[in-house]
Amino acid sequence: MIAIEHITKSFGERTILNDISAVMDTGKCNLIIGASGSGKTVLTKCIVGLFQPDSGSILYDGMDMLAMKEVDKKELRQSIGMLFQGSALFDSMTVEENVMFPLHMFSKMSVHEKKKKVDEVLEKVNLQEANKKYPAELSGGMKKRVGIARAIVLNPKYLFCDEPNSGLDPMTSMVIDQLILQITREYNMTTIVITHDMNSVMEIGEKIVYLHQGKKEWEGSNKDIIYSDNEKLNKFIFASEFLQDAKQMRMIEDQKSK
Repeated sequence: MIAIEHITKSFGERTILNDISAVMDTGKCNLIIGASGSGKTVLTKCIVGLFQPDSGSILYDGMDMLAMKEVDKKELRQSIGMLFQGSALFDSMTVEENVMFPLHMFSKMSVHEKKKKVDEVLEKVNLQEANKKYPAELSGGMKKRVGIARAIVLNPKYLFCDEPNSGLDPMTSMVIDQLILQITREYNMTTIVITHDMNSVMEIGEKIVYLHQGKKEWEGSNKDIIYSDNEKLNKFIFASEFLQDAKQMRMIEDQKSK
């Protein structure tokens, strides 16, 4: 479980996060949603320690990261997996080498043990035959799955996913969503997904935090969100659905024109 308490963050005179508190539940997909500029990315960077909040606490299973000694922070970071928006794979490395990279950095496994672990997580994401391929040979969805495999290879307690469906078609997005949900439950992780994709919200949003202009406007589940009477949230949902429909229509038209 991750608890954020009264987090405030400013850059100069501009307040980006204004007194935000929320709990991210273990074994669930916790989504942070909101329009561009709402503070999603800054909040996430605060949670993982890339930004120092001006005030507040960030508790990992009851331990305040902001009060930790550097050696303890380093140990905590090794229990965090990250799936970056652009997958962030090394182009010059094979899939196997990309996934093995964190093991070289943070484990004392033998070469045999590392290869066995890589094979295990690649099987989890249904990429058993992709070990020797390079990123340039992979589709967008395959790259995301390699990114997930690399993120979980150290058996993290916490998984952060930054716009995991960015640039993917609707069908592939659904596959990635279900994979994240499956891994979250199987590993009993605290998973935090940053997204503005309403399909993801409705598919895997077991816990949702909605930010608007740096404030937490709403918190609930995907079962609660359609009954919300929060005007700002409802406007965001309508706009997102409209944009999703328009995007899908454009994709259909593009396919017809080919």
